[in-house]
Amino acid sequence: MDTLVAFWNDLPVVVRILIGIVAIMAPLMVLVAYYTYAERRIIGAMQVRIGPNRVGFFGLRMAGLGQPIADAVKLMFKEIVLPTGANKLLFLIAPLISIGPALAAWAVFPFSPGLVLADINAGLLYILALTSMGVYGVIIAGWASNSKYAFLGALRSAAQIVSYEIAMGFALVGVLVAAGSLNLGQIVESQSGSALHWFWLPLLPLFMIYWISGVAETNRAPFDVAEGESEIVAGFHVEYSGMAFAVFFLAEYANMILISALTALMFFGGWLSPFQGVPVLDEATAWVPGFFWLLLKTFFFMFAFLWFRATFPRYRYDQIMRLGWKVFIPITIVWIVVVAGMKVGHVPWWFD
Repeated sequence: MDTLVAFWNDLPVVVRILIGIVAIMAPLMVLVAYYTYAERRIIGAMQVRIGPNRVGFFGLRMAGLGQPIADAVKLMFKEIVLPTGANKLLFLIAPLISIGPALAAWAVFPFSPGLVLADINAGLLYILALTSMGVYGVIIAGWASNSKYAFLGALRSAAQIVSYEIAMGFALVGVLVAAGSLNLGQIVESQSGSALHWFWLPLLPLFMIYWISGVAETNRAPFDVAEGESEIVAGFHVEYSGMAFAVFFLAEYANMILISALTALMFFGGWLSPFQGVPVLDEATAWVPGFFWLLLKTFFFMFAFLWFRATFPRYRYDQIMRLGWKVFIPITIVWIVVVAGMKVGHVPWWFD
């Protein structure tokens, strides 16, 4: 082990950064691909359907495990059609602008103590700044397509994203006030203790608003008005095909995974065990690595995304906007004041 550590420390900084990027991005891309497979299987089970069960390998054809690979190969060979009159440069750049922030945000994400690519003090600010840029990809895609349906879909989607992004930002301000730090690792450490010491309890309204806003931010059901086929065909990406469309698709699922992981990190103790400080249970789970707890919490919220889609009908656009502006934003502002009062007053059990 000492030899391995010495070898790692001898590598140039650039090489270590590149290895870290690959170590994060490779599993993330595999997870995104099989998240689409899990969605079809889980929702199929909820709706008493079969789901994909034909494409497979290694004798597992009936499991359908090869379906994401088949989808990727199909999209790679499909022609990318450039609409007449479209701004070709912006048309092709828009998908990259959409997926870029969803991937770059993982640079400051701590997977366990010390296991982070860039441990910066303003990690939360970095996350907020990057995730705010994804809306530009949506707007540019709708405008560059030279299609009135794509443009209308982009305007609706952008308005929804911006509206709920404000509520999400205020919810994270509550986390900042409670933790007293912008560093994501320190935010997790400030939740040390059992599950009752995590921020989901004192910040319950902010947690609920952050989670629901995350669903709306990713244009997922029941907030998927950007893909209301009966109204605007398929939204801002209606003119896209082949890998250009696939990148938008990947961006949506990458954002879902990012929102799930951030929810686990900000409100559910990240890599911390739910039994920390509980004498018997804490000793029994002492051998479980923190990364396992983080994955478990993240997978639960990823499952909740699919559960929502299979359960709720699509809301009307006016209902969605009213919820964001007239309900979520006022509640977050009020609760930030409450949290600040609790912090200043040194309310025991949660912040001490």
